[in-house]
Amino acid sequence: MRTLFIAFDPRLIDSHTLIVSILGYCIVLFTLSAMAYLMVRFHSVRDFIRTRRLKKETKPASAVPVKVVMTGEENAAIAAALYLFFSELHDQEKYVMTIKKVSRTYSPWSSKFYNIFNNMKHW
Repeated sequence: MRTLFIAFDPRLIDSHTLIVSILGYCIVLFTLSAMAYLMVRFHSVRDFIRTRRLKKETKPASAVPVKVVMTGEENAAIAAALYLFFSELHDQEKYVMTIKKVSRTYSPWSSKFYNIFNNMKHW
């Protein structure tokens, strides 16, 4: 039986191989560092784009804010309507809980349990 050994021979490395390998390592290192920088700075770029878009979409409103004053009767009417609405969402039922004892011992939930122990008896 023959054994194959892979050995590193530095005499086989020429200048082209050295240039290509160093250039490849530099490209990979530059690309990974650029991607890491972009991922770290992504949120600030996203926020900048979002604020620019919001400035374009929104038009300046009037300088004086409008204040709405409601009377007590209006507040009472709104409160009554909300109370009636939320009280109609639930049916008025009796909450009675009953527990029945089932006499059968077999159920689909326990069938595998019984099969395992039945097969173990045959061993």
